[in-house]
Amino acid sequence: MTYERLQLLGPTGAWRQPVGVGLLVVLFVAGQLVLGVFVTLWLAVAGDSSDEIADKLSGDTATPSYLALVNVGWAAAIPSALLVAFALHRLRPGWVASVAGVLRWRWLLTCFGLAVVALALTVGVSTLLPDQGAGTVDLGGGANPWTSASRDFLLVVLLLTPLQAAGEEFVFRGYLAQACGGLTARWPAAVSATVAVVVPAVLFALAHGLGQDVPIFFDRLAFGLVAGVLVLLTGGLEAGIAMHVLNNFLAFGLAIAFGDMTETLKPSDGTWWSIPVTLVQSLSYLALILWAARRGGLETRTSGAILEARQARV
Repeated sequence: MTYERLQLLGPTGAWRQPVGVGLLVVLFVAGQLVLGVFVTLWLAVAGDSSDEIADKLSGDTATPSYLALVNVGWAAAIPSALLVAFALHRLRPGWVASVAGVLRWRWLLTCFGLAVVALALTVGVSTLLPDQGAGTVDLGGGANPWTSASRDFLLVVLLLTPLQAAGEEFVFRGYLAQACGGLTARWPAAVSATVAVVVPAVLFALAHGLGQDVPIFFDRLAFGLVAGVLVLLTGGLEAGIAMHVLNNFLAFGLAIAFGDMTETLKPSDGTWWSIPVTLVQSLSYLALILWAARRGGLETRTSGAILEARQARV
């Protein structure tokens, strides 16, 4: 059984997927509210006034507190996705991670190494093309001064950004992809797989804001499509997580050192020159991942033994 159809291991019923998506949205929103209250109280105890707290958490100007809140909010989406998968589909947490029933840590580390190679190629190509607009940094302007805010941003990025990236993957390429596969299980396999890639990719791009420029939206859509293809071809979230984490490390790291974090989080002036850069990274990474997966004999489907054991317990 392929990754997108793993929900078929649990109880059937076409109502489960729509209810699961709705429940996941409710849990995510509730988590944001709870975390927002917690961070507000934390800042108040630290001595900030109500106006200072509003400025730090509004997001109009990015602050370390705002970035931390966003990252922790997406990190909290991981247990939410796992809870919904268990409550409605009786899937152990590992089945959301991969067809092996666990997060394959050795494979994840391999993916991180290959993501570094793909990013290096991307940086090289980006220097040869005209200005790509939003999300790029003018290194010619010199480095930003090192301040306490720079330090705090760096700590948030190093400690929380990997969890934020993983959270988005568990939601969009994880539960949502499996929900699409479960709903379309009776359709031809190729059509079902396409839906499991395209629908989460569109929702992923839309989740970054409805006011995006078309090039920025297309750039994020392209990322989501490639990440979705990687999940289906490798049978798990590891490749998507690695690419997502390294992307954010690079973007946030450049923003701290040379650019502006607000513009990085909320880009508004994208150009179509960003698309070739994204395609170079995505396609080179895809090729490297497929090469490594085939060379290492990576399992991309559930084995018969696992399925038989699962059916016996049911």
